[in-house]
Amino acid sequence: MSVTLPQDAAPGERLRHLPLALFAAPMGIGGLGLAWREAAHTLGAPAAIGEALLLLAGLVWLAVAALHLVRLARHPEALAGDLAHPIRAAFAGAVTIGLMIISGGLLPHARGAAEALWLVAVAGHLGIAAWTVRGLLLAPREAASLAPPMLIPLVGNILAPVVGAKLGYEALSWMMFGLGALLWAMLQPILLARLVTGPALPPRLRPTLAILIAPPAVGALALAGLGGGFGAAPLAVLGLAVFLALVFAAMAGEFARLPFAMSWWGWTFPTAALALAVQAAARAHPAAWQAPLLWLVLLAASAILALVAAATLRAAAQGHLLQPEG
Repeated sequence: MSVTLPQDAAPGERLRHLPLALFAAPMGIGGLGLAWREAAHTLGAPAAIGEALLLLAGLVWLAVAALHLVRLARHPEALAGDLAHPIRAAFAGAVTIGLMIISGGLLPHARGAAEALWLVAVAGHLGIAAWTVRGLLLAPREAASLAPPMLIPLVGNILAPVVGAKLGYEALSWMMFGLGALLWAMLQPILLARLVTGPALPPRLRPTLAILIAPPAVGALALAGLGGGFGAAPLAVLGLAVFLALVFAAMAGEFARLPFAMSWWGWTFPTAALALAVQAAARAHPAAWQAPLLWLVLLAASAILALVAAATLRAAAQGHLLQPEG
């Protein structure tokens, strides 16, 4: 996956290799924060857990953004290389998705700030999506270079209505949902064909398969927010997310044998979004047997984030995080 830098390498030089995928961390943390916030209403969970996670997501986003600004100032060619890479460039979409999630965290506390942040995030994500499509049209690529992270910049638009509908931007939210849903409908079959017919994803990218859970989970939340509740359409879309989660749960042994890579952060937001969506659906369709299953999904998402965060901190402490890809 990588080669080891000398341990005495200058910090500024090591910063050249700061992964753009690190922006997936505030996505996962913030998504889990929203799930725990929902659990305070659905399951009677402590409200402080969700709010603490959302605060942490904001702080992590600021820290990662600050590091990347320093990286840009010192090594502009490194960031340019990321943005030209067929896989790494996709994580640029995580920058603005993280802001959308943080705006959702701010909404109950500072509506004006949440609205401003959401508008900035939507505008930024539209630009990233347009740039991504431009690149695909100008430089067609081999099917082997396609991978699930491509969903981040293109289908990330589907997240906008989850917050935008609550802010009153119904028309814009429908447009963002339509854009994200249509791009998902076009891209998903291409990705599935590539995954089924091969070649196999390299080990460091296999954890990104979990990203396939995110579009239907978030899409269900968006439809529910725009349509006034968890009716037939959101439930139908959520069913796909649950099915994919079961498929990947059946592959747990294969995933457990993979080495750690930053791509493991690709598990955190999709599982958090699933935990949030199934709780929202359960609130609309209550049943006595739901609580244990809802706790299972929420705690599984929490455990995944804790494990990935611990592995990331361990890699950073051992000097393995800021390394060139090999």
